[in-house]
Amino acid sequence: MTPAAKALAWDDFKLIKAIAEERALPAAAQALGINHSTVFRRLGQIEEALGVKLFERHRSGYVATPAGEEMVQLAGRVDEDITAFTRKLAGQEIKPAGELRVATNDTLLVDLLTPLFAKFLGQCPDIRLDVLVGNRAANLSKRDADVAIRATDNPPETLVGRKPARIAWALYGRAADFAGTLPLDEDALWERPWVSLGEQFTMMSAVRYIARHVAPERVVYKLNTVLGLAEAVEAGIGIGFLPCFIADVRPGLTRLAPPAQQLSADLWLLTHPDLRHTPRVRLFMDFMATELGRVKPQIEGQRISATAAD
Repeated sequence: MTPAAKALAWDDFKLIKAIAEERALPAAAQALGINHSTVFRRLGQIEEALGVKLFERHRSGYVATPAGEEMVQLAGRVDEDITAFTRKLAGQEIKPAGELRVATNDTLLVDLLTPLFAKFLGQCPDIRLDVLVGNRAANLSKRDADVAIRATDNPPETLVGRKPARIAWALYGRAADFAGTLPLDEDALWERPWVSLGEQFTMMSAVRYIARHVAPERVVYKLNTVLGLAEAVEAGIGIGFLPCFIADVRPGLTRLAPPAQQLSADLWLLTHPDLRHTPRVRLFMDFMATELGRVKPQIEGQRISATAAD
């Protein structure tokens, strides 16, 4: 074994990989949880041990040399092997216990999932939930999370899961603004002020629908959270599309049209294939599928629709 090979450790590979991904030492340091000077010093030590330069510094940032790129690719392969190994070990658990990481977004968490999580913890005291909230999809292959609960019509093919319901969306307005105005003049609705999620949510059918049908000057309020969207409609800023399970429980809101099928999205419970037989993952998935099935009419907007039909 050469002196250079003896000098290299897995942490060295992780450092080189982080620099290549971030293209800047401060950003790499933040990703690794160490300070900038440590990254600079260790990079110099690694290059000296190998006797080759691993990066060229350009105005656009640090760019890997051929030797650096080869080291980055090796680090990626090793990282994937380590992650796969830990997933397989997790899949061999005997008792449903320990920490379970669940990724979802604030829309589902606040108005739907939190009571179900509380019930789950009450029945499974040996399991602890670590809930990761955000709109960015968690990388379950990298063990960012064990389970993801998402609204999507296109779940990743690398994951497996269940689809307990389909989330209905409908058009809502402030109840006080529409008291005694039924039946509605649908043409007049297009002339009202509207609220919408911003352009960063163009993957959502409701955002694309508004962009196609509502004049831009009529969209007076945009934001990046569905919960804020419901608050905006309830405050009378404008009318807008909302998930029925959020809007139907707010007395300050009234439904202006039946749920629009083209705006609905599937609700998925997703996990990695290596984890699906893990006792805590299987127990959680079974529990959530059952409980979400109990509130399926609420999620699919059937409760008020049935009342209106009477």
